[in-house]
Amino acid sequence: MKPGSLLAVLASGVLFGFGLALSTMIKPEIVLDFLRWRDFGLLLVLAGAVVVTLITYQLAPRVLARPILAGRFDRHAVFGRRDTLVGAAIFGAGWGFCGVCPGPGIAGIGAANWPLAYAIAGISLGALLQGWFFGRLDDDGTEAAARPPEVSKEETSKEEPSKEEAGTSATS
Repeated sequence: MKPGSLLAVLASGVLFGFGLALSTMIKPEIVLDFLRWRDFGLLLVLAGAVVVTLITYQLAPRVLARPILAGRFDRHAVFGRRDTLVGAAIFGAGWGFCGVCPGPGIAGIGAANWPLAYAIAGISLGALLQGWFFGRLDDDGTEAAARPPEVSKEETSKEEPSKEEAGTSATS
């Protein structure tokens, strides 16, 4: 990753952590109150994040020729896969049991809420075990099995006839 990208990630992380701490989402009791339908502050935090992300992901590709810190705009190609749905359910169960979401948990450690370190250690251990037993991510963060196989130019040219070949075969 380029130094400019690293600084942008750091600045975004600072903004994220500051917002989580300011909104008190770094306290597991606040998160658990939301999950028990007693406090809807987290819903406002989530709604704000969704609105900003939706606007950014819809407008940025229309306004910019390419992303500021990347070569091209990409889409998440594995939406709705079985592993995504099962993982989301397991994540939700873990979140409900301990009241700690990874981002707020890390931010809480930064705010000296030291018991959250146990939850973050457990989250890290769970991710490590998943990687050991069920597959690893490539260096670029994508799951190797989720990416389509590389197709060479020779293979694509064999499958698709050129315009001249298509025209001569239609007239013969």
